[in-house]
Amino acid sequence: MSSKIVPVIMAGGKGTRLWPLSRATAAKQFIRFLGDETLLQKTMLRVADSNIYDAPLVITNEDFRFLVAEQARELNTRLDAIILEPEARNTAAAVAAAALVVRERHGADTLIQILPSDHEITIDDTYRRCIAEAADAARAGKIVTFGITPTEPATGYGYIEIGEALGNGASTVKRFVEKPDAETAGQMLASGNYAWNSGMFVFSAGQMISELQTHAPAVLAAVETSIEKAKGDLDFTRLDAESFAQAPSISIDYAVMEKTSNAAVVPAPIVWSDLGSWDAIWKLDGGDENGNVVTGNATVVGTTNSLVMSRHNHIAVQGMEGVAVIASEDAVYVGRLDDSQSVGSLVKLLAANEKTAYLTENHPTSLRPWGGYTSILNGERFQVKRLFVNPDKKLSLQKHHHRAEHWVCVRGTAEVTIDDKVTILHENQSIYIPQGSVHRLGNPGKIQLEIIEIQTGSYLGEDDIIRLVDEFGRS
Repeated sequence: MSSKIVPVIMAGGKGTRLWPLSRATAAKQFIRFLGDETLLQKTMLRVADSNIYDAPLVITNEDFRFLVAEQARELNTRLDAIILEPEARNTAAAVAAAALVVRERHGADTLIQILPSDHEITIDDTYRRCIAEAADAARAGKIVTFGITPTEPATGYGYIEIGEALGNGASTVKRFVEKPDAETAGQMLASGNYAWNSGMFVFSAGQMISELQTHAPAVLAAVETSIEKAKGDLDFTRLDAESFAQAPSISIDYAVMEKTSNAAVVPAPIVWSDLGSWDAIWKLDGGDENGNVVTGNATVVGTTNSLVMSRHNHIAVQGMEGVAVIASEDAVYVGRLDDSQSVGSLVKLLAANEKTAYLTENHPTSLRPWGGYTSILNGERFQVKRLFVNPDKKLSLQKHHHRAEHWVCVRGTAEVTIDDKVTILHENQSIYIPQGSVHRLGNPGKIQLEIIEIQTGSYLGEDDIIRLVDEFGRS
């Protein structure tokens, strides 16, 4: 048994509530909203105290696996494991996988802390005290959740009614309440006996497995089989898809917390946000003397209590009050901050229209395990991309049936393989890759390589890539 807590970071969500920056393939946990770290990296730093925590285990999916690994590498954070879910089956299956893996690696009595990867939390003595109280209750056999002390009658959160005190700071859970209407939320806030449901938990691996066996045996059985049939893939553990798909799609709240007699809550008067709306991002910063939060390429005049963010094109906002103006590379969102919870409805409309659906799926910049690329210009039978390749990384050895490519090196040093010939390109040098040639691009240098790629041909889709050799296991 490990005497330390094993943090389990849930990083598989694909929400689009912070559109246009968050998309299906670029979830909010991987985005730098305010500051230098992404939300996932902030979560990793939150569990970096080796006196309390063992190395984290991350649960994510196929699309995000290299993002997780790269963002951990940037922090020089060692991960205990990266578990890949074949498909989304809600939080009960993910928690079951965490409990089973931790029991196997560390023992049944080892404590686990479940952490969503996309929350913002202030780490202080109060937070550390709450962790210690939850750990004490979990060692006594409780499944412990954190109840955030409400600061407003929010309707976007679930609530927990706090029951009898258990000692050492924890209490029983009297009941869980779904997201309430404004009147009900106001009444619960006034009573002083309710907390926001944070989605964070502490429990022992063995206790959770026992609870799942009692209350959600189908979930446990399916996940257990998927782990038995799991396969290693580089630094990842890939759960068996067929077995995992048999797990009922159900939350851990419904599967266990609302049924068990061992549910406990630690009231947590901490600074916390699930950053589920642009309004929450605005509140996080505090703003300037006019209540504005402005980041990136933006100018604001005669505007108050607003959030203005642009990563690329310069935007100017004049004479506005209480608005969010968010510009990505290819889309701009403008809306009232007090209505920003409704962004999801807007995204559904965009996704339902074939002309705009792509705006909800991908950014013009796509990240890859070797770096990534940005789409600059698309035309009939041609497109232009900016490739960026990290030091000591290589793209797959590949060929294309329908296109040729021209590469211009604009930064760094490129190692280009075409059939059996290797060429070194420096800045301002170029090379031509004929259609059908076996080729590869690598960065042997110490700085990021940037290439302007011009593709020409009858078909330019990403699925016209025949990978022959790939160090990331994609061939």
